[in-house]
Amino acid sequence: MNIPTLAEMTARGEAPEILFWVGCAGSYDDRYKRVTRAFARILESTGMKFAVLGTEETCTGDPARRAGNDFLFQMQALNVIQTLNGYGVKKIVTACPHCFNVLKNEYPELGGTYEVMHHTQLLQQLISEGRIKMKEGGSFKGQKITYHDSCYLGRANNVYEAPRSVLSALDADLVEMKRCRTTGLCCGAGGGQMFKEPEKGRKDINIERTEEALSTGAKTIAVACPFCMTMMSDGVKNKEKEGEVKVKDLAELVAESQGL
Repeated sequence: MNIPTLAEMTARGEAPEILFWVGCAGSYDDRYKRVTRAFARILESTGMKFAVLGTEETCTGDPARRAGNDFLFQMQALNVIQTLNGYGVKKIVTACPHCFNVLKNEYPELGGTYEVMHHTQLLQQLISEGRIKMKEGGSFKGQKITYHDSCYLGRANNVYEAPRSVLSALDADLVEMKRCRTTGLCCGAGGGQMFKEPEKGRKDINIERTEEALSTGAKTIAVACPFCMTMMSDGVKNKEKEGEVKVKDLAELVAESQGL
């Protein structure tokens, strides 16, 4: 894919409509790279002028702060802010709720104030504007899909409708889990847990959440977060259901429905 970096665009005297913040998982995790590509293909299909930072993009510092190392967080955040402000960035979209939350809510106090959107919000906007045209009777029409609310998207930022609006545009049959929206259950990766083994208990959180998802009878578990993608996929594997049940990001579902 030939996506321009912000440095290349600036050298040509151009400015993007939006900066796509790819994030660590979207850059390095083999599974979530597919989400990055799917979302980029969608943006390209709409004719939106967007750019990435490329090698200039570094970690937002969110994992460090969640794990309790605030000094490291501030070092990483100030480095990112310096880069973004240097380019005069105004609007950012990201597929990671952790990046979304920290850029939107925690960077302003350090001098980084931007309009930040989660990719589900931008997808909803582009669908409602008619820039993403969903096919009649698409590949997901009538299919049972359950949606897992990411903590940093849902409870932390009150984004519940955008992902569900995107799923309704797919003509899918959305079946909610028992715990959803404001009472949604964490996938088990929050608070730095993604990077360590879980404490001893009766059951791992991701197994509990996967059981809830499987009990809906849905053949697709929709997620909107790289951490949730990993934890729910591991849960489905644990239950030996990977042949029947797929875990997919909303961007992948939209790209598939459009044949991108």
